[in-house]
Amino acid sequence: MSFNDPVADMLTRIRNAQSARKFNVEIPYSKLKASISEVLLSEGYIKSIDSKGEGTKKMIAIELKYFEGKPVIDFIDRVSRPGLRAYKPKNDLPNILGGLGCAIVSTSQGLMTDREARQKGIGGEVLCVIS
Repeated sequence: MSFNDPVADMLTRIRNAQSARKFNVEIPYSKLKASISEVLLSEGYIKSIDSKGEGTKKMIAIELKYFEGKPVIDFIDRVSRPGLRAYKPKNDLPNILGGLGCAIVSTSQGLMTDREARQKGIGGEVLCVIS
C-alpha cells in the first residue's frame, strides 16, 4: 500500500481507533511517527508505545488512553501536509485552546510541543494539533 502522507495516516488511525473504542492501534514504523508518539506520550495523550517486529514489518503499537469512558484525545488534526507546508516563526506558533491543547512542531532541534518551542525561542513546521 502506498501512502502520500504517512503522518496523516497515523493520525487517522488513532482517531478511528478511539471512535471505535479500541484500546490499541498499530501503525507502520518510521522515525518521524515514533517521535510523534513520544511527544503524545510525554503530553499524556496516550498510555504507552511499543515497537514490534523487524525490518520492513516493524510496527508501532500505541495503547490509547480513556478517562471515564471518553477518549483523552478530543481533536487531532494534520496542519502541515505535503501539498502545503506550514512553517511558523516562534511568535506565530499556534496556541491551542489557550494552552489546554498542544501543537507538535518539527524544529531544527527535533520534534517538540509548541510550548517547548516558544521557551527555546525557535520556530518550525507545525505538523499537527491535538486537544
